[in-house]
Amino acid sequence: MGTSTESIPPRPPTSLSPSRAADFMRCPLLYRLRVIDRLPEQPTQAATRGTVVHAVLERLFDAPAADRTAERARDLVPGEWQRLLAARPELSVLFDAAEPAALAGWLDSARALVDRWFTLEDPTRLEPAERELYVETVLESGLTLRGYVDRLDVAPATGDLRVVDYKTGKAPRPEYADEPMFQMSFYALVLWRLRGVVPRRLQLVYLGSGDVLTYDPSEADLLRTERKLLALWEAIRAATESGDWRPRRTPLCGWCDHQAFCPEFGGTPPPYPLAVAAGAPSLVGENGPV
Repeated sequence: MGTSTESIPPRPPTSLSPSRAADFMRCPLLYRLRVIDRLPEQPTQAATRGTVVHAVLERLFDAPAADRTAERARDLVPGEWQRLLAARPELSVLFDAAEPAALAGWLDSARALVDRWFTLEDPTRLEPAERELYVETVLESGLTLRGYVDRLDVAPATGDLRVVDYKTGKAPRPEYADEPMFQMSFYALVLWRLRGVVPRRLQLVYLGSGDVLTYDPSEADLLRTERKLLALWEAIRAATESGDWRPRRTPLCGWCDHQAFCPEFGGTPPPYPLAVAAGAPSLVGENGPV
């Protein structure tokens, strides 16, 4: 297991990932509670299922192309759950040992997502260049960008890059589609800076609904993404120095573990663990100052 969060003293953020960028855009207070305070969050069956399915789709490519069948992939599900559980024993709270049917149903739901993938892509015709690829680059500004790419395909004839990300939920409604594609543009920017090549295609595979969304970015698109990330980072740095992390109410608040610390729900954030600049304003939400 990794180092316990309790043993790591709070420190200012030093890098940006797609998930944390999305957190800040969604709610600056959420970003603070996750990145600086590192408050624990309860595991969920949905998120854990996503981790297991991702592991299955990664491991399937260890087999020769002809053996990458739906049956083989389904058979991998229980083993990947056990592997994850061994690495993270705290996930045992998700299922009551006295009710094995709940775990069996959950494993079946993971198998169903794996099955759907075979209706969207043919793994016997794919030879990924990379799987679960860690990427990191430092921009000229000094900002470090990092993250994990689910799959990177490289066309043999042209060298074109295709960045693929698996989502185990449903494709978002159009008004919420920008966030996942921004994540993909983030990866494309990092790969461009690392390899000097703009990825030819960004592909989101939604296993929950059976949708595949694609986007072909241009160099101008990635420069816009870079400018947006630099502006985000400046806002994060300013909030880090002032301690002013504004909560923002969104439709996703109902799934947040931190409502007890959010002024939008009558809560109070924990004392800010970093030094605060003199004269910094107090934290204010739509419900007034904390």
